[in-house]
Amino acid sequence: MVRSGKEYVEGLRARPREVWLRGERVDDVTAHPAFVRPIAQLASLYDMQTDPEFADRLTIETPDGRVPIAFIPPESQEDLAARREAFRIWSEATLGLMGRSPDFLNSTLMAFAQEPGVFAELGPQYAENVRRYYEYIRDNDLFLTHALITPQTDRSKATSEQVDPFLHMGVVEENADGLVVRGARMLATLAPMADEILIYCLPGMRAGDEKHAAVFAIPVDTPGLRLICRETFDDGTRNPFDHPLSSHFEEADCLVVFDDVTVPWDRVFLHGNVELANALYTRTNLRQYTGHQTGVRGLVKMQFATGVAMELSRSVKIDTFLHVQKALGEAIAAVEICRALLLAAEAEYEVTEAGSLRPSFRALQTLRMHLATAYPKVIETLQTLGAGGLLMMPTAEDFGSPIAGDVEKYYVGAEGMPAVDRVRLYKLAWDLCGDGFGQRALQYERYYAGDPFRNYAMNYLTYDKSECVSLVNRALSLAGEPSGGNPGRSTQG
Repeated sequence: MVRSGKEYVEGLRARPREVWLRGERVDDVTAHPAFVRPIAQLASLYDMQTDPEFADRLTIETPDGRVPIAFIPPESQEDLAARREAFRIWSEATLGLMGRSPDFLNSTLMAFAQEPGVFAELGPQYAENVRRYYEYIRDNDLFLTHALITPQTDRSKATSEQVDPFLHMGVVEENADGLVVRGARMLATLAPMADEILIYCLPGMRAGDEKHAAVFAIPVDTPGLRLICRETFDDGTRNPFDHPLSSHFEEADCLVVFDDVTVPWDRVFLHGNVELANALYTRTNLRQYTGHQTGVRGLVKMQFATGVAMELSRSVKIDTFLHVQKALGEAIAAVEICRALLLAAEAEYEVTEAGSLRPSFRALQTLRMHLATAYPKVIETLQTLGAGGLLMMPTAEDFGSPIAGDVEKYYVGAEGMPAVDRVRLYKLAWDLCGDGFGQRALQYERYYAGDPFRNYAMNYLTYDKSECVSLVNRALSLAGEPSGGNPGRSTQG
């Protein structure tokens, strides 16, 4: 059953977790100034699920009641479009700036549940664990975070070769109760505000890393689980006028420490098999279903950043200059590439072994790579168009001070735009492209889908090159043989 925002917040309050921020333990995240505003944003997403305006597009009726649509496997192209619409509604509510809203990992769990045979290779109980856990999260509408990455210690060595064998999270013991896990993982986005944490592995584990090859899920309040937060961009005191984005969309990335945490056997999905842990991305539908959600969110984020650049340009009439029009036109083209790739992914769908539909991996992977370069470019465009104006804006307090007359006179925009409106717009732009919050949003877009260099390299290595090469061979055949040459000898050696 879908939850309301109130039920989500009450659930957080009822289950205190060990969260550390700026050297202090946070006893109640729902009351801490650094988390109150983002929790309110997440609660508003849950409220949309019960709002008559959105409920039929965000949720779907099942024999056991309404559940979020992200949990339901698509069975037609219309279902894929319905999922895109649900993703769009939530993405627009957060301006594309909350990269790990609940629908992301809802899609992950659905992908796992669609391929039980992968987990059953280690025993039928693991497939059953995945199925039951998927149903539990779906039926209770719980919010998951995840942590996939090993800490950045010595990247030249395998996980099992680190100076401490449990510097990277691994299984230190197996007993009748389950796995005992020790070590750390990153980067758990929104973890202080989540109900559960899902742990799985990025491809690239090596022989010898068997004790680190573990896939499981536990409540965030599990004893021994610690969340160490980076410094938040908003401590609860930031004025929304001066910081309209960072005061609302903090995602609180965390290092996750497992201090001999017991993972019950019924919450273990895979362990001890490096080959299978590495293959989860390719042997389940994980990349396709999560890529669909992140692609929609990326489109909305690109639309938002491009819109800010357009409005900023209009505010001082620089949009009348050809070079500015070119820059804005390029940003618009980048937005439309996102839209086209999403539609292509749905049109070129594939049928899974379970009989459901998944969007095209090739189109979604292209979109991932596009966003890693297109978003930084539109942010650079925004910085260029804003120029020095981004650095000299007054604060909200100045409008009520003795210098208010100066502020209202000298900060006006073109065509009678009041100073307060221009300053508000430039503050928004700076929060997006200049302040720490905006830089985190930029770094996120570069790396949320992995190292862009590796992604491009893998794109080359795995691409079906036959169509491209056949065109080259056709062109080469036009050249014929050199004069006096042996017509029976291939020009390709």
